[in-house]
Amino acid sequence: MQSIEPLIRRTHKAATGLRAASDRQIKSALKVLADSLETQKRVLLGANAKDLARQDPDNPRNDRLMLNEERIGSIARSIRKVGRLPDPSGKVLEKRKLKNGLLIEKIAVPLGVVGAIYESRPNVTFDIAALCLRSRNACLLKGSQDAEHTNKAAIGLIRGALKKAGLPPDCVTLLPSQREAVQELFTATRWVDVLIPRGSDSLIRYVRENSRVPVIETGAGVCHVYVEKEADLDKAVAIVVNAKVSRPSVCNSMDTLLVDAAVAPALLRRLQVPFSKYAVEIFADPAARRLLKGYPFLQAAEAGDFAREFLSLKCAVKVVKNMDEALAHIQQYSTRHSEAIVSRNPRQCQRFLAEVDAAAVYTNASTRFTDGEELGLGAEIGISTQKLHARGPFALEKLVTEKWLIRGNGQVR
Repeated sequence: MQSIEPLIRRTHKAATGLRAASDRQIKSALKVLADSLETQKRVLLGANAKDLARQDPDNPRNDRLMLNEERIGSIARSIRKVGRLPDPSGKVLEKRKLKNGLLIEKIAVPLGVVGAIYESRPNVTFDIAALCLRSRNACLLKGSQDAEHTNKAAIGLIRGALKKAGLPPDCVTLLPSQREAVQELFTATRWVDVLIPRGSDSLIRYVRENSRVPVIETGAGVCHVYVEKEADLDKAVAIVVNAKVSRPSVCNSMDTLLVDAAVAPALLRRLQVPFSKYAVEIFADPAARRLLKGYPFLQAAEAGDFAREFLSLKCAVKVVKNMDEALAHIQQYSTRHSEAIVSRNPRQCQRFLAEVDAAAVYTNASTRFTDGEELGLGAEIGISTQKLHARGPFALEKLVTEKWLIRGNGQVR
């Protein structure tokens, strides 16, 4: 594979032109892109079909790769929403005058060049491109080989929209899908300001351990729903089923159900019909396995099952004695992504909110709401589970850093 340094350097140069562009141009590019998604969706669907044809048809992760008319429409709507959001760069964060006469301003500025490494999901190509454009960041996109045809079709639409708006096309660059490309990206400290991995825990760990470019993690999810003894069981069933089956291949889906022993018989009995409908495979601890006897998709849980991000119609179930045991389990196994409690006891809910260390903590709601779009932020690059700079939905307002402007009149120190 040829060196990708020329691509990286062209993107770095294009970032300067993007910072100088008018707000009208950026909004125009996003509108053109959203429109072209709908008018040229057949091109995108054809490319996506080629990628899907190469996969094992029984692989549950194909859901991440698949595009259809509904999903393309959703992507287009999301891009339009991003276009309507205010530009986060250039905002004055602080302004004051010192006693010595210096005028001080702190403003928000783009990060510069954002590199993104991600797996399968072709919608991520559009999400990251749109967010970076709106915040005046150039971006380098390194998708997986699984989505190679789809990503190439996507980048064609994106670059076409940039040209039509008079913006430098190189401010959004698709890197080769081969694994070798990431090695150069890891060492491009002169040209790339931040790397954002989005995907499996193994991908994120690999990027974190090997990159010399600063990394913002968008973490894998091992997400829990805890049904406390004072839960409304109708709500609990609805929340648990939604958290597991609505879209099991995503990081905010439930991986482990923790249920208080006091309500475990009733809850697990009521879950069997809806879980059977979706053929949810349950990996149960001994207490849960006894209560679920006769459930057709039942397995004995091993210790490692409680640390798994299933990303499929599978989950672990554990019966706990009380809140203390539930919290201890979450502390041991959580990846600090999304955690939920179902309870009518406000004190227990408040304790859960206060003590659980995660990017998103819920009471009486599904973990599936951990999403930039759902939380009113527009599209997102991912869900950050780290604590520096960004945590939770990594959306538009986090794609900037700070810059100090100091205006003087001959002052010396």
